[in-house]
Amino acid sequence: MITYSEDETLNWAMEFGRTLKPGDKVFLYGNLGAGKTLICRGICAALGFTGGVCSPTYTLLHEYPNNPPLFHFDLYRLEENSTVEDIGVDADYLDKGICLVEWPERLDKNAIKVTHRVTLEILDVSKREIKVETYPSDVSAKESSS
Repeated sequence: MITYSEDETLNWAMEFGRTLKPGDKVFLYGNLGAGKTLICRGICAALGFTGGVCSPTYTLLHEYPNNPPLFHFDLYRLEENSTVEDIGVDADYLDKGICLVEWPERLDKNAIKVTHRVTLEILDVSKREIKVETYPSDVSAKESSS
């Protein structure tokens, strides 16, 4: 999928967000400025969250009160091979909601089971290519990166 503006990317994210269900884990890959947080904003809006959505770079995790709960991770500052326990989160707790993970490559390969891998590539100032891979809910990060 190619989008040509932030609005198109946001609309795509809202459409995609409507397909998600509790227990889904969305891993977002892309360079700085590719649109990962914009995608999270669209997903949250599609699921009914009306508050502000910003990158939790310094807190690592924002939990947005919603039904289902939304967990938004930004793991940019973590060391490689980190676990969710390293940041004080019980992995089983995440199954109650929908997990959005920016910079998932920082996680230990078995830390969280991925259901959707979204890759954003910057093609131009406002042009993005979005690729989505979907996995059964029992696939680990390690298996999805191969």
